[in-house]
Amino acid sequence: MNIFVAGATGAVGLPLVRALCARGHEVTGTTRTGSGADALREVGANVCVLDAFNRVEVIDAVAAAAPDVMIDQLTWLPANPADIVKSLPNDTRLHKEGGDNLLAAAEAAGVARYILQSRGFFLDAPFGKLADETARLRYTAPGPIGENTRVIGAYEDRVLDSTVFQGVVLRYGFFYGPGTWYRPEGAIAQQFRRGEARIIGDGQGVWSFVHIDDAISATVAAVTADPGTYNIVDDNPLPVSKWMPAFARWIGAPVPAQLSIEDAVSMSGEEAVFYHMQLTGASNIRAKENLGFRPRDLLWAREGL
Repeated sequence: MNIFVAGATGAVGLPLVRALCARGHEVTGTTRTGSGADALREVGANVCVLDAFNRVEVIDAVAAAAPDVMIDQLTWLPANPADIVKSLPNDTRLHKEGGDNLLAAAEAAGVARYILQSRGFFLDAPFGKLADETARLRYTAPGPIGENTRVIGAYEDRVLDSTVFQGVVLRYGFFYGPGTWYRPEGAIAQQFRRGEARIIGDGQGVWSFVHIDDAISATVAAVTADPGTYNIVDDNPLPVSKWMPAFARWIGAPVPAQLSIEDAVSMSGEEAVFYHMQLTGASNIRAKENLGFRPRDLLWAREGL
């Protein structure tokens, strides 16, 4: 197939492009930089240097590529994970304006299938339950998180409700593995080793992770699978109170101490408390049934849970 990947040089984008090219697809990947162009050429993709906020530029680029499938892997992540909440307004704008431009381009070019990267860790489900694909994003989340979920939720709806193309929404868990924050030499591991990590309150919020390679395999499968929503998460949703100590032992770092909710709000805001106290894990049953998804066990889950 002819596949257009927006955000083709990120943690997911570049290995995804490499996997698609290896399977014989013709892939056009977007990037904002010259170094990104070199990386795309190296794996065999066509290069499109593109500003996602420029509507005319996006429409012209997609028209020139004439893809069968479009995959939106655009994200705006900071270099330092401590700045994630501060960066969310930029990420929200990217999904709102850039996503609108990509949708307009896909419709104008007659794209047959549109695949969207979404969130598998901001889902709304009763406490103690796993969120399935019918769950909405947590629109009531505090501050920039809530604004982000509302924008991405509206984006999901537009993709799934389209009468022009088949829509696929992939709700990924927190990425770990090569090129991500969650690896032995990644940015999160460095925070742990510096003693900066804390467990807020009783750490009852449940996180779903996914290995980056498993996420890529699922995305490749989604090119031809049934349309709809899929939770791309592993089999080990864990509360913060369990995964953080296990991660620390896995990388040889001190086990994080606890921080009261009051102190956390004072130091880091309500958003930090939301991550540690209110996140809901997700179910991957539909992805297993329709995508042949077989995620590996969370690598640090063996470390004395």
